[in-house]
Amino acid sequence: MGLTGCCPGRVRDRGGTSGRQNAAMRAAPPRLVACDLDGTILRSDGTISPRTAAALDRIEAAGARYVFVTGRRPRYTEAVLGPFGYQGTVICVNGALTYDMGGGGVTAQQLIPARQLAEAAARLRQAIPGLGIAVEYADGQIRDGVYQRGAWVREEEVPHLPDDQLFARDATRLLGRHPGLSADKLLELADPAAGEIVTVFHSGGRGLVEAVAAGVSKGTAVAALAGRLGIEAHEVVAFGDMVNDLPMLAWAGTSYGMANAHPAVLALADHVIGGNDEDGVAAVIEQLFADSL
Repeated sequence: MGLTGCCPGRVRDRGGTSGRQNAAMRAAPPRLVACDLDGTILRSDGTISPRTAAALDRIEAAGARYVFVTGRRPRYTEAVLGPFGYQGTVICVNGALTYDMGGGGVTAQQLIPARQLAEAAARLRQAIPGLGIAVEYADGQIRDGVYQRGAWVREEEVPHLPDDQLFARDATRLLGRHPGLSADKLLELADPAAGEIVTVFHSGGRGLVEAVAAGVSKGTAVAALAGRLGIEAHEVVAFGDMVNDLPMLAWAGTSYGMANAHPAVLALADHVIGGNDEDGVAAVIEQLFADSL
């Protein structure tokens, strides 16, 4: 879903319609950079380019911080960040988990209570006939007999369990998959049905809608991290490409949407930049931290 005419590595200003402070025009660089993984900083082959790795080094050389913020759970986050050598904090599962890559453990989590999990699933099934349900934890996934496994879980066994076991304990994430509906359509149906008791979103997965605990999002997670570091929103820049990135992009002082982003991201972001295969994130970081060479 690229933006026609957006040149690789070149920032397109949205014209300041949001009225928020433009980080690219500040005298000082941002203190925190929050960046999505898939479709944003990862190339289509799932790797981080040498140019992007060097750009991230500039952030630390300037005394600032960066954090990866992803919909992936820890196992699949390690798969792409392990080869990169990253040892810091990652916000996983759309804000539900905070994971320490260096220590290899979950340091914070916000779970969906079992009762709300069961209620949300019941509402989703009623609103979307034919929807398969899966329940996810930090270290695994279980599903009902209808749910069709996605690409990330092909190499692992995903148990098929009855509802009394499926919703027996608090969980990290609730997933719904439908073979005949797009992610956008699923979100359109799911949010009115269950949005009062869980946070409903999608991250671009085919026929997939997702939910985490009420009030949890990438935006709340980055805001909490910034608060612990004594960093204010106007000192934060964020990069993203998909619907689940919207709360993070809306909260950050300045937001950048990828040229390959979902239309909702292109509409919200302060700037539209080169795509994930064009080192779009790297080009912006190089500009923001030019003095750290």
